[in-house]
Amino acid sequence: MSSLSFNHFKTGNSNSAIGLARRRRQALPIRPSRVAFKVCASSSESEAAGPDLSVNVNGLHMPNPFVIGSGPPGTNYTVMKRAFDEGWGAVIAKTVSLDAAKVINVTPRYARLRAGANGSAKGEIIGWENIELISDRPLETMLKEFKQLKEEYPDRILIASIMEEYNKSAWEELIDRVEQTGVDAIEINFSCPHGMPERKMGAAVGQDCALLEEVCGWINAKATVPVWAKMTPNITDITQPARVALSSGCEGVSAINTIMSVMGINLNTLHPEPCVEGYSTPGGYSAKAVHPIALGKVMNIAKMMKAEFDGDNYSLSAIGGVETGGDAAEFILLGADTVQVCTGVMMHGYGLVKKLCTELKDFMKQHNFKTIEDFRGVSLQYFTTHTDLVKRQQEAIRQRKAIKKGLQSDKDWTGDGFVKESESMVSN
Repeated sequence: MSSLSFNHFKTGNSNSAIGLARRRRQALPIRPSRVAFKVCASSSESEAAGPDLSVNVNGLHMPNPFVIGSGPPGTNYTVMKRAFDEGWGAVIAKTVSLDAAKVINVTPRYARLRAGANGSAKGEIIGWENIELISDRPLETMLKEFKQLKEEYPDRILIASIMEEYNKSAWEELIDRVEQTGVDAIEINFSCPHGMPERKMGAAVGQDCALLEEVCGWINAKATVPVWAKMTPNITDITQPARVALSSGCEGVSAINTIMSVMGINLNTLHPEPCVEGYSTPGGYSAKAVHPIALGKVMNIAKMMKAEFDGDNYSLSAIGGVETGGDAAEFILLGADTVQVCTGVMMHGYGLVKKLCTELKDFMKQHNFKTIEDFRGVSLQYFTTHTDLVKRQQEAIRQRKAIKKGLQSDKDWTGDGFVKESESMVSN
């Protein structure tokens, strides 16, 4: 991590970058909302439909906060179309770059961790590792499919995920070509934990705040649609790169990408998993087991954003181990605007979104929340420091002891303790 000072990244001291982002937002056209047509026909229909899951993020209108996270679930036209048809609020395509020829994947490239005894094949899958790279399909092919999707689903949100080498002109060319397809926003992959770090791609940028600031400057000077910066958890303090990205003009941040990991060693063969010709390489860890870690990272970013940035102009997209509506509710309670799902789709299919929506609505009904905004960030106020926890507990104990002082009824008086008992009920 760079030792770069962050004092000048405060909202009040970064007017040029923030001003650029605001000017870009003001220039964006308002996109049509299919949700408004569906749920606002009449008040009776709205009441019958129950809680409203629709969200408006950086001018992007989504029927629900559930977003396909960048990865295999958004790898081509067919699967992205399936996601829209199933009802996902938005789709983030698999990451693309200018030259797909340099992207060569291997098989197998996944490994799973199960909760059963000794990793029993019958145990529940709680962890998933991948050593998969970004899209290996030609950029021209992906761009053609982006355009086709936007023509067929003009009112749905399609977000391109992009990643390039440390080269200003390459970033500018990629942004220009992607935007010409009509995508609604761009997510910048500053977080892939494996593959081509020597080219200063992915987490190699996200872990170096000086480099991140420079690249974000190139990107935000060129982009005309909202930009989200995807954060790596493989860092000491995730708020530092998040602050840099927002101060450099990005409208939002996404967190977290996968956690660098070694899934395990096969104790029979002595080879690591996933095993490719007897060898392996560290990869990205995801699924249910990372959810608590993701909650912690998202909480830290949300607190920083609340303290230093205008919440109405910036967004937070949460990622990490979401398989239920309750998982999503936790992220939203911490301040997330949207919730991304990638590994969950690989495990349960695109129809998972229906379960997520139903369970999130059930949670909202339980607490009488009508909209996502009714509870977004509500739980953030309950996080504090350990020192403050000690003070709060000591004060609570003091108050409980004060309540116990004095006798509650005449039957409790004793002759031996009369004077002491009387004294206990004096006001001062």
